Amino acid sequence: PRKYQALGGRPPKGILFVGPPGTGKTLMARALAGEAGVAFISCKASDFLEMFVGVGARKVRDMFDGARNYRKCVIFIDEIDAVGKRRLHGGPLSSHEEREQTLAQILAEMDGFEENLGIMMIAATNTPEVLDPALLRSGRFDEQLVFPLPDIKGREEILKVHCRRIKLASDVDLAEVARHTPLGFSGADIENMVNRAALIAAIKCHEAVTKEDLLEGLDRVLYGVEHKTVMSPEEKERIAYHEAGHAIVAKMTPETDPVEKITIVPRGMAGGATHFFTERD
Repeated sequence: PRKYQALGGRPPKGILFVGPPGTGKTLMARALAGEAGVAFISCKASDFLEMFVGVGARKVRDMFDGARNYRKCVIFIDEIDAVGKRRLHGGPLSSHEEREQTLAQILAEMDGFEENLGIMMIAATNTPEVLDPALLRSGRFDEQLVFPLPDIKGREEILKVHCRRIKLASDVDLAEVARHTPLGFSGADIENMVNRAALIAAIKCHEAVTKEDLLEGLDRVLYGVEHKTVMSPEEKERIAYHEAGHAIVAKMTPETDPVEKITIVPRGMAGGATHFFTERD
């Protein structure tokens, strides 16, 4: 903070992390505190909501009092939309007194940060559009960082991180495996895929996780577990025509990713699937 003060500025009081689930908002908050070498206080906004009015506001006061005992500290509130939704006016059913008191206490505590510039407030949400304008005004959460879903290079780097603890076969090319993951795959999805691949390899008694294990783990995340549904020949034929239609249209359409796999084996809620090989996002 001294660098900002020397220039006459002030560090931001609050940063709002915005992005889809599984993109690493909580991990980034913890990493920020770790890189800065300061205390890290983490909680979920739903922890403040109680049946009795005033209890949530007291919990907020206690949390900030504890933070002020540290010289420098990061406070992280996950899913802040649980308590920070836009306040409505116009009827007995349009307000929730306990939630609004808790929100008012958070707003009041953030306004009092001048006495301790060592406290950084971070919150995360998937739906910033529902938040109360008072939370987003200048001087509170006036800095927003967007956490998008990773691109193909990002998915490759995340895959490398989660495969550090996995015993991989020597022929596994993680760059190629990453190209099989679709756009919209989050970091949490990749972690789930790698874990499922390890379980599949163990069930098959493999000495190491192979590329086929990783791709089967991907199928389980995308489509679900394969199940032995008894289908009539007519139903199988309908599904085969349907998936072949996807493949033909993709083949005849310029600039479309090549078809990698077509299956009529039912998985999860899908009777079949046509999977494309992602050459670029």
